Amino acid sequence: MYDDNTYKYPWPLAGYEDAAPLPEERAEDKTYINPPAEKSKAYEQFIDPLDKTKRGGFDVHVYYLQKNQQQARYARELWERIRREFPELQIYSFWDKPVGPHPVAMFEVNLHSPAQFGAFIPWLAIWRGPLSVLVHPNTVEEGVSEVDIERRNHTQRAIWMVPGCGIAFAGLKARPAGL
Repeated sequence: MYDDNTYKYPWPLAGYEDAAPLPEERAEDKTYINPPAEKSKAYEQFIDPLDKTKRGGFDVHVYYLQKNQQQARYARELWERIRREFPELQIYSFWDKPVGPHPVAMFEVNLHSPAQFGAFIPWLAIWRGPLSVLVHPNTVEEGVSEVDIERRNHTQRAIWMVPGCGIAFAGLKARPAGL
């Protein structure tokens, strides 16, 4: 695993130290009403330290158990579907065995913009089926070793889509229709 204490995090409110307090007013749907502001640049380009070169800001690894025929077939068909529906993305080989540090078979897709991320990740959340997915950033950080960067990107900064982790559904309440 990784030791979370070894990483330095950017302070969430850096740049807002002298900003006025946010209002407590809420909308009819109980969400907070926020003051108007300039749209975040993160909608248009990846923020630093995300890699903006040919490598791309994010790698998406779609994993499957190569000895499970159902998963292998689903993964191969998903890989083909992605190539057809998202031909502009960088889509790599379909591996039928573990490769590199990956413990099971997989294929990889690279994302180069917030628009690609915003289109592909929600789509994949619906279409990934029984497969697990690792989404990790690629970052460029001066003065940090490549090994340390890769370790952090694949652990502390990783996003996982997995079959489940034991959410207590009994505690969830039904919401009124339309919310």
